[in-house]
Amino acid sequence: MSFEQKVQELGLTVPEAPKPVAAYVPAVKVDNYVYTAGQIPFVNGELKYKGKVGKDLTLEQGYEAAKICALNCLAAIKGQIGSLDNIEKIVKITGFVSSAPGFNDQPKVINGASELIGQIFGEQGQHARAAVGVNELPVDAAVEVEMIVKVK
Repeated sequence: MSFEQKVQELGLTVPEAPKPVAAYVPAVKVDNYVYTAGQIPFVNGELKYKGKVGKDLTLEQGYEAAKICALNCLAAIKGQIGSLDNIEKIVKITGFVSSAPGFNDQPKVINGASELIGQIFGEQGQHARAAVGVNELPVDAAVEVEMIVKVK
């Protein structure tokens, strides 16, 4: 089954790449790698999850936000390579969680992105990762995720 078919089977859609909120591009392809800019949980141009996880949002809501961020990363990648089927390997995911004081479950939040990528890409989706708690994210986003992928 292709990666594109797997996304559909999961009942998901890879959206159009969100428009940048500042002076950058959504993704850059260098040789056989695509590096995404940090993607936040925009759905149809609207920020779906805002505020701090552990205060304004639950861990579960942060997890869902990370899934949306991952889909937005895939959208940025697809914009560079035409199809998710051109991905050879997910290399790294870095996730940032806008965290309330004392909240330290960032890895569980970013599992939203990692587990979704695993469902779509299987063994090729096994990746290195960082999950970082931060004080603030752009436009009060709850989560931001970036990816590095190797392409065929």
